[in-house]
Amino acid sequence: MCLASCGEGVLDPHGPVGKAERVILYDATAIMLAVIIPVIVLTLVFAWWFRARNKWARYRPDWEYSGRIEMIIWSIPALVILFLGGIAWTGSHDLDPPAPLQESTAPLDIEVISLDWRWLFIYPQEGVASLNRLVVPAGVPLRFRLTSTTVMNSFFVPQLGSQIYTMPNMVTRLNLQADKPGTYEGLSAQFSGDGFSDMRFDLVATDKEAFTDWIKTTKTQGGSLDARTFEELVKPAKADGVQTYAQVSGGLFDSVSSAHMAAVPPQRGQ
Repeated sequence: MCLASCGEGVLDPHGPVGKAERVILYDATAIMLAVIIPVIVLTLVFAWWFRARNKWARYRPDWEYSGRIEMIIWSIPALVILFLGGIAWTGSHDLDPPAPLQESTAPLDIEVISLDWRWLFIYPQEGVASLNRLVVPAGVPLRFRLTSTTVMNSFFVPQLGSQIYTMPNMVTRLNLQADKPGTYEGLSAQFSGDGFSDMRFDLVATDKEAFTDWIKTTKTQGGSLDARTFEELVKPAKADGVQTYAQVSGGLFDSVSSAHMAAVPPQRGQ
């Protein structure tokens, strides 16, 4: 029952970034357990040895210092800090979100705009967009640019790794990859108001042929994401299903991230 929760999330990664982060998590846990377990065991041993009925336990009321003990009790936490700091330092550079993944396949560019309280995904090279559903080809690096219309949000797909914030009038960057086809839950990990709990989306990883078919199908379904349509999307609304757009106005993401487009919704009456 306890292991059932490990079937999803950061302990069940499906991408190179998520797998590397899991290794860091396991290493950090092992280092900390190397201290915690002996401390717990020695606490129980000391309590048992120095019990009142143990005539072999030595009572030394005048004892006050031992250089050997001081060396031990200070060297252990110092080593723990050294090891954990080394792991954090190495991991923060190897898994830097803007750093491109070392893959031979050309990356897929995706522009992400967090709304109140929905996710808008734009495929600039393909000229289409999707609301609350992100479809990507498995095995292909994903190169994200992210921004927000109003408040800060946090883009996070636990099984792929590396959450990153979306902020108004700013652009953050993230590189991820899904190793195999599947549906992975995405969410906002930053509280942003009434609809925060429903601000979720599905990342659907397919094979390359299926992704190409999805692009073609999206273009035949019609719908245009222009300035007028975006003005409606900016208005606060809880997640209400999936919507696709066959055409996207050029430079829409840049207009939002640079505040050239009015992205602040009307007052909510609060």
